[in-house]
Amino acid sequence: MSMDRDQIKGVASVAQNPTPIAAIATTLAGVQALLPLCEADIHLWVSEHLAEQVEQFGRQEHIYYYSGYLRVQLSKLWGHYQGLVFCLATGAVVRLVAPLLQDKTADPAVVVVDEAKRFVISVLGGHQGGADRLAQWVALQLSATAVLTGSANALGIPGIDILGLPFGWVRGIGDWTAVSAAMAHHQLIEVRQDAGSTLWQKHLPPAHPFHFVAVGQDSAREQLQPQLWITATQPMAGLSSSAAMPQVYWHPRVLWVGLGCERGTPRKVIEAAVQQVFQTYQLAEAAIAGMATLDLKADEVGLLDLCRDRRYPLQCFKAEELRLIAIPNPSAVVEAEVGTPSVAEAAALLAAAQQNQHSSVTSPPATSPPADLPALLVTKQIFRLPEAPGAVTIAIAQSTQEYIGRTGNLWLVGTGPGALNQITPAAQAAIAQADVVIGYSLYVDLVRPLVRPGQIIESLPITQELQRAQRAIALARWGLTVAVISSGDCGIYGMAGLVLEELKRQGWDGQVPAVQVLPGITALQAAASRLGGPLMHDFCAISLSDLLTPWTVIEQRLLAAAQADFVVALYNPRSQTRTEQISMAQRIFLQYRDPKTPVAIVRSAYRKQEQVTLTTLDTMLDVAIDMLTTVLIGNQSSFVHHQWMITPRGYLGGSWGR
Repeated sequence: MSMDRDQIKGVASVAQNPTPIAAIATTLAGVQALLPLCEADIHLWVSEHLAEQVEQFGRQEHIYYYSGYLRVQLSKLWGHYQGLVFCLATGAVVRLVAPLLQDKTADPAVVVVDEAKRFVISVLGGHQGGADRLAQWVALQLSATAVLTGSANALGIPGIDILGLPFGWVRGIGDWTAVSAAMAHHQLIEVRQDAGSTLWQKHLPPAHPFHFVAVGQDSAREQLQPQLWITATQPMAGLSSSAAMPQVYWHPRVLWVGLGCERGTPRKVIEAAVQQVFQTYQLAEAAIAGMATLDLKADEVGLLDLCRDRRYPLQCFKAEELRLIAIPNPSAVVEAEVGTPSVAEAAALLAAAQQNQHSSVTSPPATSPPADLPALLVTKQIFRLPEAPGAVTIAIAQSTQEYIGRTGNLWLVGTGPGALNQITPAAQAAIAQADVVIGYSLYVDLVRPLVRPGQIIESLPITQELQRAQRAIALARWGLTVAVISSGDCGIYGMAGLVLEELKRQGWDGQVPAVQVLPGITALQAAASRLGGPLMHDFCAISLSDLLTPWTVIEQRLLAAAQADFVVALYNPRSQTRTEQISMAQRIFLQYRDPKTPVAIVRSAYRKQEQVTLTTLDTMLDVAIDMLTTVLIGNQSSFVHHQWMITPRGYLGGSWGR
């Protein structure tokens, strides 16, 4: 997961990115408290007088020493790191950082941890600096409680000033402090959105403070309200903090600039052309998604310089692709010159259409135009500067889906048996840091304490695994970070294999979106831990569900496992419609094992409804069994001692068997 100024996300151990986060300790207890963060490549700064003691802990590769006073060292670190984690008294931290503060859009996130590792406090830059997210992540690593004091957290919504960050929106002008304060005072915020994704609207809590009004429609309320604009247009003329009610602007990157130019046109001409057209049509340059042109222009120095410095993607299309696009102003001269009657208009339309299809499961072949072309927002405009050579033709199209500008991530997360304390810190961090969490509704409910305001949470029924995989891939291809959760381990009867299979089917290059698999405690491990040591010798797992595997194949595997004397874990033993398979499995094992072979029936391990029953092979069907149950069948050496089920490994000697 990548991290930038807008989103402190690379701190998680799931990412292992070199993005600079520093931890600072002045005591040995503080070093011990913060040392686990070094596993996520965070730099730990320690006073040199502690060096000899700290070296005894090992793991020196991420530990750095400073000499002299901390306030002097902190002034050096301030501009270098995007986040600072102190193990120090909060008051001392406030006094240390106060002289260094400049602006909340530039200052690093500041977080404080107490030496007992009970609390992690977001002190400075909760929203724009990313301190709230950093505090949540640190708390997960240290099994502590994150303390977030911002009003948006109490409301269960993201802050106004970070609302658009997951979607790559650009923060525009406005009185951000006034609108944020209005939200803190539980005032209604009027929202006018005519560009970008509305996905954020669908995941707000019921008591959110937003009042949605269509752009161009008068508010139905008599009293003026603070306004949040999400638009590709320029702010209204005269917008200032002295307006009757404060306004703020987010600009989704939805405008694709189609461009044709004479060979060698300087950058200043291209830049001036873009500026003039956007001013004329009252469009926001912050809403530019990227540039699009003919592939013959892929080496235009002026165009390349502009795209590099402004971080615009440059889409270059072949003439045969552009020729397929219906445009309002074809040119026979242009067609004779480059093989297509349009460059600017066709390129703008094609780039916008492809952005809309960017997250689709399938894309149309290049030999046919996209099915749904947007309308041109600005038809071609020709521009020259009197004192400069060259000429530029510009057209603008607006995509429905914004350009996010990040490489998407797919995190395939195992959540273990269900209890939060059984989820690994890395998995917890992935769930808390992801833009989107997708899973079966039951599993989503189990991890809700880990989610944060502003996350997109999508739950689908148990039979829609393929739809879950396709939805996750689509969102990651768009540029979001998506956590796909599975109970137990995601790679054992979970979503990992299905997601990877679907990626392959879609022609995945193995790189984009980036994929990471985070393991979890499996159902058989959880069940075994409640029993003692039933898996101490060779074992196997077999699912009795024949939805995806023919019963004849399952039956062969049951026979082989029974004959080979494996300890066997049976997954998916019985559903409402599939009731006979567990009986058939019992009959197979009775052919090869003693009827009194120990069997454990474990339902909902580590959840509130947990039930553990020890029985025998011949009576196992007397116990209630369902899809939340794992059945463990012992081998010929397994035995029960009091409430414990044990399979000998052979350490104590003796002959094989009981």
